[in-house]
Amino acid sequence: MGFPVHRLQAKSRGRVNEPLRQLEVRVGSATDALTPVSHATRSFAATSMQWLSLAAIALAAVVADQVTKHVVAANLALGEAIHVVGPLSIRHVQNSGIAFGLFANATAAVIALTAIAIGWMLVYFARSGARHPVLPVALGLVIGGSLSNLADRVRLGHVTDFLDFRYWPAFNLADSFIVIGVAILLLALLGAEREPRPARPNGAPPKR
Repeated sequence: MGFPVHRLQAKSRGRVNEPLRQLEVRVGSATDALTPVSHATRSFAATSMQWLSLAAIALAAVVADQVTKHVVAANLALGEAIHVVGPLSIRHVQNSGIAFGLFANATAAVIALTAIAIGWMLVYFARSGARHPVLPVALGLVIGGSLSNLADRVRLGHVTDFLDFRYWPAFNLADSFIVIGVAILLLALLGAEREPRPARPNGAPPKR
């Protein structure tokens, strides 16, 4: 009986001396203490404040564009121009196409494409409005400019352009808002790509 007991004790001491495997638990883990925070699902849906900012900027863009168009149409005959400074003139022009006089003979297609683009931007903002702080401003300008021109095309069959730089097709404030909004989006994307990523602790697995 002594021999089996001696063997059992020897085996037990060998197991006790073996290093124990430790379960790595990171600070800020999920409730199961196993899933790191980096793997947790985060919602990027737009908040009520971001929707309010988007609506305010879009509304301001529509009002500014409509007021300037009304002033030009009420005070200048079609084709009439007033020189301002250098190459800039205020010229009353009617445009049935998109920005800068493109696709002038495709009004119906332009209306349909503009409506689809506005719908897509609203869906994107609803799902991803919290991804970047400039999204309410950039998309507000683009949506506001697009809505203002869309309303004119549906109501009048054309938009009023008046900013004439002589060497460039005439345009309006709505066109300017759209270009500025797209430029802000591009700059934000470029800035996000150039931001340095935080260094990983030694031994930490790369994020996927």
